[in-house]
Amino acid sequence: MENENSLPILAVLGAGDASRDEEVLAERVGALAAGAGWVVLTGGGAGVMEAASRGAVEAGGLTVGILPCARPTETYPNPWVKIPVFTGAGSARNAFNVLSATLCVAIGGGAGTLSEIAHALKNGVPVWCWRSWTLTPSSGRTGPLPRLFDSAEDFLTALEGELRCQVKLS
Repeated sequence: MENENSLPILAVLGAGDASRDEEVLAERVGALAAGAGWVVLTGGGAGVMEAASRGAVEAGGLTVGILPCARPTETYPNPWVKIPVFTGAGSARNAFNVLSATLCVAIGGGAGTLSEIAHALKNGVPVWCWRSWTLTPSSGRTGPLPRLFDSAEDFLTALEGELRCQVKLS
């Protein structure tokens, strides 16, 4: 972490129309991050975003929602967002989500999640994916790729170690 006075931020990326398995894992990730002293940042909507925020709040953590709208709507922010950031930027807010993060985790997700992964990779923000997008660089291209997981337990075990290690480094 660059600023020793700031809190580490875990951006949890994923779809608003997530599967039950994705929501269960997102809630566990949110709780794990909060327990390790991280802020949980999401897009502030339903599905993975709501589940991660709920897990963090129930574990005593802080949540931030980077919202696509300029004012509250029926679906934004979800009730677990403690600090709503109204951007009015629509899907362009995806860049803000990942550029604010110390680490990004993608849980499932659609095209919006893919755009967030791309923004993160382009800007050197590490990305871990659970049953999300797999990427293969075009011929001759090099650069960081997401760390991929299929097992939820392997994902959580590795993430717990990373979250605790990052906090100790700061």
